[in-house]
Amino acid sequence: MSATSHRVHPTLKVRYSFPLICPFNLPALNSSKALTLNRIAPSPESLAAETSQSCSYSSSNAPSFDFLDQFALFRNSTSTATINSNERRKVLVSLSKMIKQRHVSYLKFFSRKFCPIFLVKVMKLFETRDAALAFFKFYFPEDSEESIEFCCVTAQLLAAEDLQLLSQDVLSFVITRIGPDRSKNLVNVLWRSHHSYESDFSILNSLMHAFLKAGMVVKAMEIVRTMRENGVRPTSTSISILFKLLLRIGDYGSVWKLFREMVFLGPRPSNFTFNMMILGFCRRGYFHIGENLLYIMQKFRCEPDVYAYNIVINAYCMRGKSSDALAWVHTMVERGCNPSSVTFNTVINALCKEGNLAQARKLFDGIQDLGVSLNTFIYNTLIDGYVKAREIDQANMLYEEMNKKGVSPDGVTFNILVAGHYKYGRKEDGDRLLRDLSVSDLLQNHSLSDISVCRFCWAGRVDEAVEILEDMLEKGIPISPVAFNSVIAAYSREGLEEKAFEAYEMMNKFGISPSSSTCSSLLMALCRNQRLEEARELMEKMIKEDYSVNKVAITVLLDGYFRVGDIIGAQYLWSYMESRGIFPDAVAFSAFINGLCKAGLMEEAYDLFVEMLKKGVVPNNFVYNSLIMGFCNSGKMNEAVKLENEMRQRGLLPDIFTFNVILNGFCKQGRMKAATDTFMAMHQSGLIPDVITYNTLINGYCKAFDTTSADNLVNKMYDSGWDPDITTYNIRIHGFCTSRRINEAVIMLDELISAGIMPNTVTYNTMMHGICGDILDRAMILTGKLLKMAFIPNIVTTNLLLSQFCKQGMPERSLMWCQKLSQIQFEFDEITYKIMERAYRDAQENALFPGGTTEKSIFLDFLMYITYDYFCRNRPDSTIGQPPIKVTEIGL
Repeated sequence: MSATSHRVHPTLKVRYSFPLICPFNLPALNSSKALTLNRIAPSPESLAAETSQSCSYSSSNAPSFDFLDQFALFRNSTSTATINSNERRKVLVSLSKMIKQRHVSYLKFFSRKFCPIFLVKVMKLFETRDAALAFFKFYFPEDSEESIEFCCVTAQLLAAEDLQLLSQDVLSFVITRIGPDRSKNLVNVLWRSHHSYESDFSILNSLMHAFLKAGMVVKAMEIVRTMRENGVRPTSTSISILFKLLLRIGDYGSVWKLFREMVFLGPRPSNFTFNMMILGFCRRGYFHIGENLLYIMQKFRCEPDVYAYNIVINAYCMRGKSSDALAWVHTMVERGCNPSSVTFNTVINALCKEGNLAQARKLFDGIQDLGVSLNTFIYNTLIDGYVKAREIDQANMLYEEMNKKGVSPDGVTFNILVAGHYKYGRKEDGDRLLRDLSVSDLLQNHSLSDISVCRFCWAGRVDEAVEILEDMLEKGIPISPVAFNSVIAAYSREGLEEKAFEAYEMMNKFGISPSSSTCSSLLMALCRNQRLEEARELMEKMIKEDYSVNKVAITVLLDGYFRVGDIIGAQYLWSYMESRGIFPDAVAFSAFINGLCKAGLMEEAYDLFVEMLKKGVVPNNFVYNSLIMGFCNSGKMNEAVKLENEMRQRGLLPDIFTFNVILNGFCKQGRMKAATDTFMAMHQSGLIPDVITYNTLINGYCKAFDTTSADNLVNKMYDSGWDPDITTYNIRIHGFCTSRRINEAVIMLDELISAGIMPNTVTYNTMMHGICGDILDRAMILTGKLLKMAFIPNIVTTNLLLSQFCKQGMPERSLMWCQKLSQIQFEFDEITYKIMERAYRDAQENALFPGGTTEKSIFLDFLMYITYDYFCRNRPDSTIGQPPIKVTEIGL
């Protein structure tokens, strides 16, 4: 037996365990030659040997033919297969069963020519509809007009055999393949010859569903008009699906026009129709229309069912209004509609996301009183809420309660618990849970393997996780998206986006549909590496292909645009999200408002905040803090204070971040009395000031040259149990240096070192700034002190020294050092270029500056040489930077 391996991932070897249909090498065959019977149907002895073998593909040692090609020699060799590995496996397994059962006559005739009659006969032999469609997709010839006509006949023959669903699948595939322009000819061909095979209703209904599956809304609307013109009534199901697609693209005019046609011409709207409309409008953010439809449907003798209520309840939960969702639960009970487990699971999930675990537990305890049994999904939701709130003990207790009540945990349960132990609890408990699980019969082998993959990913041991995944693939164990998602997320966290995408491609090859978590992880990997265009294209592709893309993924991309300052890209993404019917939730609004605030676009941010309120999305502390920080940074303290008061009116309590931002705003404006009042209000609110609070106030007093109040606040800081950090010392040193009290700055530096705190670059640059303006003798002594501390210069140090040359009347020296730095490809920033422009102007005027070399010049040159020497010794081996700057070019 020979088995080669097909590498679909740098670290994964995958072996496909398929029965080998033809065990011997075939010579090169021409399409005009037919297979002999003994080749298409091997002897039972050889067949038994074949089924025990395993065949696989290898990129390095590939066979000269495709196993499936022996049944379709007419197939264009240049055409590419349109089926994935999972579909290929289904086809091969079904074909091998046909051969074992001696159903070879149709295969033999079909191998000679693409004949619709024999194709239908072969497709009927497949056990499942999916396998039959995969067989058709693989053998679909080139897109010639003749081939399309053959496919039309195939679809009509399937319909004549009462295989309407498979007929619709075939038409949908062909329509998608040839596109909307050429599909008009396909419709004409089918309509011209349909009387020999099926009725008007049958062919038009098949075309309607085919266009709907292909997502071609305009063409589907044309078929509806054709049905009306020919006196054929479309089905309620097809109209409902059409409603869904029209609402997805925002064509509300066509929706209401189609609804009026249903009322007057039929079919009569059903519960399914109304539910689809309610869902579509709620997804687009028009919740009031969805609620009104609940009342309108009663006029058409359609009582709202549990599905209709669940749609509205879910809409309220998604926009953060769990109290209104609970009110609708009470309403449906009062109207005689019993809530389902899905109803309660939706509300409990929303309460957990809002952090209201007490209310979630209360609702959980009252479920059984309403006649609804607790199931695994509801337990998983509440356990997940406890884990995310880092209440691991409560999650463990609920798991034990789950076992006592006889509710069986599933793979999701263990994934949640093990992840919680690894992230927020003790890894030992996670290992113990996995050991107990491995010796029990609670889960199937593939579920246990999924959990093992996730476990190693959480622990940062991705290589071991990949080994388990490889072993699962080799043994043919079914794999869920959970295992792949864990690997993709782990690679994304480590910045290995290329490996993450390789795992994603392998996922597609095996026919495993990506989930919303898959998309979020991939987008996060791309955004972290600032590959935003690729991230946007990936998101649009997944949305168009109808993959599940959650709002978290979009929020990640939105945040990525703001991080690189691409406001236009963020605004385009926001518009695109709304155009695709993806209604932003509180998190998406928060990310967009926060990004606009950081960009200084306060008017746009506040307008979006007002829109958020109009749409009924409840703002949280993060939204208010973003707006308050934006107004404080722009100097609009009155608006910031108004928002803080509004927070309280909405039942939100300002947190420590809120107070710190307002404190900083007042300190920047020198309004120390208002800052002190805010500090006192913080105490009155029951909040304990942190190090940032004290540092903000100390910095304000230092800038106001009120060193006495700054000293008093430092003492109060000690009394409150907080020790000064490096920021505190830097603030004090900067205050002393600014007021020319260098001796006290040196004392503070010594105190910092005595406290066991390492000085950072800010400390060195602050002291350097004070040294340059001090008396020369003392400046040289302090310089020696800094050099002993292993002073590491940076761009700030460079700018400081270059600026000092200009201040001391030596612009030529500043320009000379700029030229030297450019020769070693040192990267200048905006401030450096401004200093060079100033130096160039001063050098041109050259009237107020005395000539000659002073002692101060020698001292500054010495400091500059130390900085220059450090950059020379620590520059990369091969650096591509800006070309050396010539003094004559400065100022251009």
